[in-house]
Amino acid sequence: MDNNALANKVDVHQLIDEAKFNKFHFTVLFWCALVIIFDGYDLVIYGVVLPQLMEQWSLSPLQAGALGSYALFGMMFGALIFGPLSDKIGRKKVIAITVTIFSGMTVVNGFATTPTEFGICRFLAGLGIGGVMPNVVALMTEYMPKKIRSTMVAVMFSGYSVGGMASAFLGMYLMPNFGWQSVFFVAGIPLLLLPILLMFLPEAVGFMIQGKRDADAGRLLERVQPSYKYRAGDNLHYPTGKGKGVALVELFRSNRLLSSLSFWVAFFGCLLMVYALGSWLPKLMVKAGYDLKNSLAFLLVLNLGAIFGAIGGGWLADRFHLRRVLTIMFVIAAVSIGSLGFLPKENQELLYLFIAAAGACTIGAQILLYAYVAQYYPLAIRSTGIGWASGVGRLGAICGPMLGGFMLNADLGFQFNFLAFAVPGAIAGLAISMVGRSATHAPEEQKNLAFAAGTGAMAD
Repeated sequence: MDNNALANKVDVHQLIDEAKFNKFHFTVLFWCALVIIFDGYDLVIYGVVLPQLMEQWSLSPLQAGALGSYALFGMMFGALIFGPLSDKIGRKKVIAITVTIFSGMTVVNGFATTPTEFGICRFLAGLGIGGVMPNVVALMTEYMPKKIRSTMVAVMFSGYSVGGMASAFLGMYLMPNFGWQSVFFVAGIPLLLLPILLMFLPEAVGFMIQGKRDADAGRLLERVQPSYKYRAGDNLHYPTGKGKGVALVELFRSNRLLSSLSFWVAFFGCLLMVYALGSWLPKLMVKAGYDLKNSLAFLLVLNLGAIFGAIGGGWLADRFHLRRVLTIMFVIAAVSIGSLGFLPKENQELLYLFIAAAGACTIGAQILLYAYVAQYYPLAIRSTGIGWASGVGRLGAICGPMLGGFMLNADLGFQFNFLAFAVPGAIAGLAISMVGRSATHAPEEQKNLAFAAGTGAMAD
């Protein structure tokens, strides 16, 4: 790259877009993925311990469903609070704050002796779990090269499923020997790693430029694109498309109303499926006649499928279009989940296959939804867009455990539970197919959105 051409005005978007994946990108990917691994562990842990909690505390299905929703209420408020906050104080600080909250409160959760204490701890942990997600997605989206942006975000977010698998795997061996509390104490590991995280995780370059920290941003860009050498006179050009109104209002301007509402509906349906299955799959399988260890194995397969769904979906999205990929995934999710109650018990291999498909197209689709939202909105409202889509979508997550508890309490039959979980998949598929249908933008905003989209998410 010609340094003389960059001496005066540097197009930061183009520089990041055209960079080749290097050690810096791997560092960002590694630490963001590690945060998401523990984030996923702390969230999936409830489904792992639920059968023992119901037995120990004599919980009805409705009570268990409500208890499972406490963390999800916290996640909703966490996404709404910490998403916009990072636009003001920086993503790095918010990530550190949220990791401290969800890790610390999950450890404390292991000392709970009553459902009330348990629920309070889960709510507080949920604040951190919900707050960290939009920020790591935004940070990854900001730094990854254009050609592999969706794939790298998907790889990072597949850490959620790795955490879920670790939760199920450790639960299979820790709970019979040390009780359900033991799996909560493992969540303290991120607190030990926090100083290293703060040392290696970079701040968002856009935040530094907006804060007039051009020298710091320039040194960071040298790591993003080694052929670039920052000079004191360089003007780092980083258009954000920021309007005069408040960020929330900006989500509905420039013909973004239909798309923003469609994202919210898709998040609602997707998260309902994810948390209904995550909370109730082991219990439903126990009710179907499987022992607890086998039932937790189904949860492990669900999260294993999600890894393939996220990475495979991200690979497809970088070559086709996130909207098309997500629409197809939601259709497959609805079919696979709805079929679970009708598969013969003796054909366990087929059951594993459908559960893996359900994980790939629900948890995997959730991961790609974050990538799509991050790519759709310009920088100035990106965290806000992710935070509100995720936060409003948390209503679906809250309804998931409650719906499972209601269906189980109504005793309508094994099949009806899975059919009820499948319907939101069809609705989410219809909603996501409407994103971008009416979008027309001013020329300058089109340029900003084209950068943000990377994979052509706005150009159809």
